[in-house]
Amino acid sequence: MHPTPPAGPSPRLPSPLQRVRDERFDRHGVRLLLKRDDLIHPELPGNKYRKLVLNLRAAADAGHDTLLTFGGAYSNHLRATAAAGRLLGFATIGVVRGDELAGRPLNPSLARCRADGMRLRFVDRATYRAKREPETLAAILREAGARSPYVIPEGGSNALAVQGCTALGEELREHTDVAAVACGTGGTLAGLAAGLGPDRRALGIPVLKGGFLDADIKALQQETFGAPTCNWRLDERFHCGGYARTPPELLAFAEDFERRHGRETGLSVERLYVAKLLYALTALSEEGAFPPGTRVTAVITGAGDTPAQSSTSR
Repeated sequence: MHPTPPAGPSPRLPSPLQRVRDERFDRHGVRLLLKRDDLIHPELPGNKYRKLVLNLRAAADAGHDTLLTFGGAYSNHLRATAAAGRLLGFATIGVVRGDELAGRPLNPSLARCRADGMRLRFVDRATYRAKREPETLAAILREAGARSPYVIPEGGSNALAVQGCTALGEELREHTDVAAVACGTGGTLAGLAAGLGPDRRALGIPVLKGGFLDADIKALQQETFGAPTCNWRLDERFHCGGYARTPPELLAFAEDFERRHGRETGLSVERLYVAKLLYALTALSEEGAFPPGTRVTAVITGAGDTPAQSSTSR
């Protein structure tokens, strides 16, 4: 059963599943599929819809009129929250990492947030790192002038988000052996793995360096389901230097993938997450990581218009 938001355009669920013929997979007997979550909703694509939908319902049910959340300068999550607020009638506040940005012209992502009605509050990086501490969060809320907002964590990853992402795994359970997703905060992978069930595997490709996601995902699954599942793993080799780092070889790969498959799939490869995912799966296939006959699904979590800038995490 798919959750629906309180209002707004209807989502396209289940999202399309496309077979892609690529010799880098075919010669190893691996079937590559694309799970087109980028096509779920025109303004809340991919994991953004799945992670936000139950949070939006909870906010509405509890009578909140304001959403407050966190992100970096190029945060897809901030953009999606701002769009959701406009569509559903919530005021929105975005707490942005980096007080040095306050006096600069807004980049396209933050400009889109503001155009959708989001109030932006820039905080220094030390405060941002401590945002989960009750005293720091209380101070942020006071300074933002937010009276009893519904607070959504960075990247949207909480227990409700994880629950929303279980439907992704359920949609894929009968169609794949390995489902892979690029990871920022880990909520999508946590729900995907649970929805797949124990006889299917989930693979996460972190786009941030640091090696912290394993513990975060286990904690999210513990909070949501009472225990972590055992059917997922991370491969930390493909972050390309960190969030929003897009070296020339990654950009060349993305452009080549579009040339090979753009006409048949209509896919424009988003550079910050999806490109790293597809690059990782191609490398893993060439390494022989998938036995012949394996069905590998790449979850396409976003559209290809995200600015590929050197930035910090969403």
